Amino acid sequence: MYLPQIDDERTTLCNYLDAQLDAVRASAHGLDDAQARRTPLRSALSISGIVKHVAHCMKGSLSGAGHHEHDEPFEAFYASFTPTADETLDALLATFDSVREQYMTMCREGDPEAKLPVGPMPWYGLDEARPTKLRYLYVGHIEEFARHAGHADIIREQLDGAKAAELLAAVEGRPANEFVSPWTKG
Repeated sequence: MYLPQIDDERTTLCNYLDAQLDAVRASAHGLDDAQARRTPLRSALSISGIVKHVAHCMKGSLSGAGHHEHDEPFEAFYASFTPTADETLDALLATFDSVREQYMTMCREGDPEAKLPVGPMPWYGLDEARPTKLRYLYVGHIEEFARHAGHADIIREQLDGAKAAELLAAVEGRPANEFVSPWTKG
């Protein structure tokens, strides 16, 4: 959780990114692979799929910033929502954690005025990558990651009733208070 404080622009944006990534990561806390693959809603989204997709988004940004080890064909976007049979939750989380570290380093060290390509986004009629500033990427990803953290919250509540605040308290090792008790299995 990024609590109110006075920070510079980049620190503020990076802390919000990190908070959303914490929420996505925490949504998998305590789940086994089968639970993480479940799609309890009408959509095809699962916790594993969200973890995989958010890692894909971070890889795309790293690729656009010149980290070509993360280059993927555009078609990988469509596969990024569903884990393959070989992609276990543990493997997806390991990838998420590794990519997150690189992504957050790029964001924390980046100049908000630096330019990088973003896109394509054919679902919005943008068929080619377009140059933008890193600042745009920060804000766009805060929106994207928050949306998917919300999806993960709803899925997780359907799976076992766990709520985001409880999961984050458990992951962060915070004690119970009058508002939130850390989640425990069972």
